[in-house]
Amino acid sequence: MTTDLSREQLEELKKKLEERRDVLRKQIRDELLKADAERYSELAGQVHDPEEASVADMLVDLNLTTIEMHVKELREVEDALARIRDGDYGTCIDCGGPIGVARLKAYPTAVRCIRCQDRWEATHATGNTPAL
Repeated sequence: MTTDLSREQLEELKKKLEERRDVLRKQIRDELLKADAERYSELAGQVHDPEEASVADMLVDLNLTTIEMHVKELREVEDALARIRDGDYGTCIDCGGPIGVARLKAYPTAVRCIRCQDRWEATHATGNTPAL
């Protein structure tokens, strides 16, 4: 393991990750309860014209997208906490070097150092930009 983190920095980052995990769990729970209470799918079945159906469908999709984003971030946080437990936190998954402390403070779920992240983004660019 190669890391530049002191014990205090590691504890600070762990606490930040645990707090974010708790917030995300609450947001996911709230979104699911909200979706259940609003029952957009039922609304979609009761609409009277195509425009109302379109709005109802959009609201269902928007709610699901929000939940999916929260779940994805929650998985990243849980993975980072697992790396802390396993002693691998702060080590780049590509080069094995340290992930800078400043990067981890800004992005505590980072799995790559800046150099490797830049290289990864350059080779894995999707190019899927919206077009009219």
